[in-house]
Amino acid sequence: MPCHERRRTKGGVLSIYERFEASVAFVLTLVIGMVIVLALYRLVISVVHTLCSASLNPLDHSVFQRVFGEIMTLLIALEFNHTLHYVITGERGIIHTKMVILIAELALARKIIVTDLFQAPPASTLGLATLMLALGVSYWLMRERDDRMFDTDAEP
Repeated sequence: MPCHERRRTKGGVLSIYERFEASVAFVLTLVIGMVIVLALYRLVISVVHTLCSASLNPLDHSVFQRVFGEIMTLLIALEFNHTLHYVITGERGIIHTKMVILIAELALARKIIVTDLFQAPPASTLGLATLMLALGVSYWLMRERDDRMFDTDAEP
């Protein structure tokens, strides 16, 4: 049975709480959408201004970190907005753990990109690596579980 069918109460009507949940997700989607548009505008203006002043050198590590850090921030916001879309359309219930782990991996990848690992203390670098490994293993375990559940549902 698809997830959106499980969310419906008897008679095919959404419960009051499910409507509230979808409404909150819709408002959050609008707010995050405005943040994304503003961040994209500021990113474009910043890159164009830097290009016009002829100081944008993508091979310069600090410029690379700044520009790609801003791009990763936009990607994280887009993915979060996409996740909320599932709640609004009723395709899935409230945010799934697997999606949260993916967004956390994106945020951690952004942190690794913007961090100057040559200046960061070794303990911080080890901490980032450990977090990424833990998130990767968690996602892998959840995917394996979902694959096994799918395989048992598909068998006659």
